[in-house]
Amino acid sequence: MIRAALCLILFSLPQWAQAVTCSDQTHEGRSLTVCTADATQENLRLFLRGSDGAILGQFRDIERSLEDGKTLAFGMNAGMYHADRSPVGHYVENGTEEMRLLTSGSKGNFGLLPNGVLCLQDGAIRVYETLDFQKQAPTCRDATQSGPMLVIDGDLHPRFLPDSSSRFLRNGVGTSSDGKTAHFVISNEAVTFHEFGRFFRDVLKTPNALYFDGKISRLHAPQLDRSDGGFWMGPIIGVVEPQPTITE
Repeated sequence: MIRAALCLILFSLPQWAQAVTCSDQTHEGRSLTVCTADATQENLRLFLRGSDGAILGQFRDIERSLEDGKTLAFGMNAGMYHADRSPVGHYVENGTEEMRLLTSGSKGNFGLLPNGVLCLQDGAIRVYETLDFQKQAPTCRDATQSGPMLVIDGDLHPRFLPDSSSRFLRNGVGTSSDGKTAHFVISNEAVTFHEFGRFFRDVLKTPNALYFDGKISRLHAPQLDRSDGGFWMGPIIGVVEPQPTITE
């Protein structure tokens, strides 16, 4: 009877597809959350505007905008934006360019060159340093430019200081050399650029990694019972999958 009851409970739980896996980790005494996505299997997308042209800005707004039967299995802010929440740098969504590629220096972290571009293709996802992106000119279904680069061909950004006192919550993405895997990371406490970059280089072993933002860093990870609110966001990256079914 006990075994039968246990089986009934298990089969009654929502059946979640493992499109993206998220876990809390510790590196050098700092807490981070890592969400790993397989670009060959998962529906990775960028989100900025709804069907009415208005900027979405919150994970709940993306959830409401999805097709029937779909849900947001993962989400993260994905690039710097202006006061009106339009992208600072290059932005492409579903093949339509909203903002051109910026290759010159500018203010703030975005202008801490070299910066980079995250490029989503069908079955692939890659981080490119901006000038390399301009040279190679890959065709991206979705793309978002941000900065600075965290890791460039296996090396930390040359301007990161080991003894920096500048600490913030930070988030970013690193991609595997074959373009199949992306690791999205958010720090759960304030870290320096050097500490954050080392995690991508030394632990995740990503040859290239890109900084998304700090202070406003937000994560949507239902499997961890987490969906950050607060600041309104500009570009957001997410994994879309079928809604879980309940088997009785």
